[in-house]
Amino acid sequence: MTSQTTSHTRRRILQGATFAAAAGAAGGLGLGRYAPAARAATPGPAAGGTGAGSNPFMEGAFAPATDELTAFDLKVVGRVPRDLNGRFLRTGPNALGIEDPRAHHWMLGDGMVHGVRLRGGRAEWYRNRWVRSSQVTKKLGETYPGEVPPDDFACNTHVIPYKGRVLALQEGGPLPYELDGELNTLRPYDFRATLKGAFTAHTKYDAAADELHAVAYYPTWDHVRHIMIDRTGRVARTTEVPVPDAPMMHDFALTEKYVVIVDVPITFDAAAAEAGALVPYIWNDKRPMRVGVLPRAGGSTRWFEVDPIYYSHTLNAYDQGESVIVDFTSMPAPFHAAGRGNGGPSATGAPALDRWTIDLRAGRVRSSRVDDRPQEFPRVNESLVSRRHRYGYTASAAAMWTAYETVDGVPPDTKFTNCLVKHDMLRSTQQVHRFPKGAAASEPVFVPRRGARDEDDGYIVSYVNDPDRGATDLVILSAQDFTGRPLARVQLPGRVPLGFHGSWVAA
Repeated sequence: MTSQTTSHTRRRILQGATFAAAAGAAGGLGLGRYAPAARAATPGPAAGGTGAGSNPFMEGAFAPATDELTAFDLKVVGRVPRDLNGRFLRTGPNALGIEDPRAHHWMLGDGMVHGVRLRGGRAEWYRNRWVRSSQVTKKLGETYPGEVPPDDFACNTHVIPYKGRVLALQEGGPLPYELDGELNTLRPYDFRATLKGAFTAHTKYDAAADELHAVAYYPTWDHVRHIMIDRTGRVARTTEVPVPDAPMMHDFALTEKYVVIVDVPITFDAAAAEAGALVPYIWNDKRPMRVGVLPRAGGSTRWFEVDPIYYSHTLNAYDQGESVIVDFTSMPAPFHAAGRGNGGPSATGAPALDRWTIDLRAGRVRSSRVDDRPQEFPRVNESLVSRRHRYGYTASAAAMWTAYETVDGVPPDTKFTNCLVKHDMLRSTQQVHRFPKGAAASEPVFVPRRGARDEDDGYIVSYVNDPDRGATDLVILSAQDFTGRPLARVQLPGRVPLGFHGSWVAA
C-alpha cells in the first residue's frame, strides 16, 4: 500500500484525517466592545432544520461562525469565582469558504479556537480565531509566514496547554500549531525538532511524571507509535507497535504502568482514497477488534480480542492489582466514519459510558455499562490522568446525536436532551445538570479550586448555546453542587458551534 499511494492521494487522506474526532452571531447585546477581526464568506444553509439534501452538520447548532470576533468586558449573569484566573479554550471544525455544504464532511472543517479570559471575578474578553494553516491563510487573503510543513492542516480537534505553550492538535499526520495568549497562530510545533511523523489529537499528560504521551497512526504505516515526551519537552522515546490494515486510532488510555492501545476495525481503504473519497476509511467486518496493553517503558504489546464497538473517547484509566481499568465512551458497531449521506460521521446508536476491566492474570477483558444515557466528551480531574479517579464528567447535546443518526430514510431519535452529567464511579451514581431545548452543551472541563483538597473541589466550565439570545454562554458550575444554579453565565457575542475538545489554561 505504501508504494502504491501517491503523494497527492496522501495529502488528500491527511486532510480528511479528522473524521474520528467525535464519537464529536449576534450583536453586542451589552457585552462590551465588539469588533470583527476577520470575515470570510461561508455559504451554507440557514441555521435551522435539516431538509432534503441538506447537511445537518452545517446547520443549527453546527452552523459555522463566519466572523473572527473580539469582545471585552463581557456581561455576566451571576458571579465568576475570583480564583478562576486563566483562559477556557475549545476548538472544533469551522468550515471556511465551502461552496457546496452538501458535499462537505463536517470533520474536514478548518479549526477555529474559541476562548474566554477570566480574572478577578471578571470575564475580560472573548476571542475566536481560525488556526492559520497554509490553506486558511490563503482563503483569508493572508500570507503564510515561513515554510509550509508537510501534511499541513488547520488543527481542529483539541487545544491543550503544554509547558507554557498552547497547542492546537490534530491526528493522522499534521504537526500541532502553537498559539499565543490571544489565540493568534504562531508556528507549527515539533517539540524542539524531535517529533518525526504523525501526532495525535488526544494526548495524555501524566502530571506526577511530567510526561506527555501520544499514540499516533498514519495511513501508510504498518504500525502505530507510542510517543513519550519527557519533562524537557522533547520526544524521549518512540515505540512502534505492529498493526495490520492501517486502522484509525482516535484515542487511547494511559495508566502508571501501561499504554492501552485500541485497535478499532475502521481501516484505510486505498482504492477509495485513489477514487477521491473525502474520508477513505471503512468499517471492516472481516477484522476483529482488539485492545493492546503495552508497558510504558516499552516492550511487547499483549493483545486481547473484544466485541466490536466504536471506541470514542477515554475518560481515564488506572492500574488495580493485576488488572487495568479503562473508562470510556463508545458507540455501537458498525460506526461509519465517512457517513451515509448525512455530511458527517454516522452512528447506529447513541454513545454511552462503558468500562473495560482488563484482567492480565486471567487473560480476558470484561465489559460493563456504566451509564446508558446518550453522552460523550468524557473528562476527569486532569491531575489524576493515569491514576485512580472517583469522578468523571460528560456532555449530551441533542443536536449532535440527531445529526449522527440523520440518514436518508431513517428518522432521528427525538428522545435526546441537553445536559451535563457528573459520575461518581465509587457509588455508581450520576447527577444531571439539565439545559432547555436548543441549549446544546459542549464538553465539560474540570478546573480545581485554589487550595482544593478533594477530587471534585472545583468548577465545571462548558460552552452552552442560549436559544433565547441566539448566542452562546460560558456556563460555570460548582462541581460539588452540580445540579444547583450555575455560579455564572458569561454571555458571549456570538455562537460557539458544536465542536470538539478544549482545556483550561491557568494563568
